[in-house]
Amino acid sequence: MKSKITSKYQTTIPREIRDRLNLSVSDSIEWKIEKDKILVEPVNKPFLKYKGSIKVKSGNIREDIIKSRRIRVLKNK
Repeated sequence: MKSKITSKYQTTIPREIRDRLNLSVSDSIEWKIEKDKILVEPVNKPFLKYKGSIKVKSGNIREDIIKSRRIRVLKNK
């Protein structure tokens, strides 16, 4: 597979590679040089598999900050 480097030094990841590595828009890849070869690997984001699994209710940020400060003061005594 070939990709051309543009005048801005950008390239397109071929579809076959995107599909095989399950890459999509906004994913990150990491570039490495090993010996005289360039390796490109997807950056693992395992925490994203839990997205939406914790349900939270809306709260009062001001009250939460005050409560946290009180707790911190009590712990430091």
